[in-house]
Amino acid sequence: MNALTTPELAYCAAVIFTAYALRGSTGFGAVIGMPLLALVLPLKALVPVWTLLGFASSAAILGRERRNVAADAFIAFIPWCLVGIAAGLYVFTRFDSRMLAHGLGILIIAYAAFAMWNAVRAPHAPVTLPRAAGPLSGMVSGLVGAIFGTMGSMFFVIFLDTRKLAKAQFRATMSAMLLLLSTLRGAGYYAVGEFTAESGIMFAAAFPAMLAGIFAGERIQLRFNEVQFRRVACATLCLCGITLLFK
Repeated sequence: MNALTTPELAYCAAVIFTAYALRGSTGFGAVIGMPLLALVLPLKALVPVWTLLGFASSAAILGRERRNVAADAFIAFIPWCLVGIAAGLYVFTRFDSRMLAHGLGILIIAYAAFAMWNAVRAPHAPVTLPRAAGPLSGMVSGLVGAIFGTMGSMFFVIFLDTRKLAKAQFRATMSAMLLLLSTLRGAGYYAVGEFTAESGIMFAAAFPAMLAGIFAGERIQLRFNEVQFRRVACATLCLCGITLLFK
């Protein structure tokens, strides 16, 4: 990979800080980080690094919420996630950065369109998902997470919705699942030779910005609500997705 210019390095640091500040403050902001970074970094190099950042951030956030993890839901998720990760690693090793970027762009646009529609439509009765949807969503989360290094968490929500958990359990179990996914796919990337010395250097460079972002986010109360944030995030993701299609 070619060396980044000073403006590109500053851009990456700002994206990482902002993404993890939003996650620390709202719990749902880091999803915008990966597609924004993919605009200047090759996806094959970025995915292992983002996995390490996901592991470190999930471990830090889970530390204070581990007692609320729903153990039965977490254990039920593991075998389905493993199947998905195995399939995702196969796909990841067969495609180059350009093809992966195009695939991520399509996935992001589809997700952003659905999330925007869900955010702007009138209040509605919650949809009750059948329990059988859980295993499928667990498998797809591992598949998508291993291929693109992101977007797997939206399928965690489907999996946990079938379990009808309380809010505290839902949030803690989500963090535990993110930590597990990062650990398993990280081991997979290592096994297939996708972790390199460059990955370690990039992670070491990004780690301080991530920690600073989480620290700032946990101490800053943002003035916009979740719906407002989701609308801005969806518009940003859609723009990123379109840009990735032309990368």
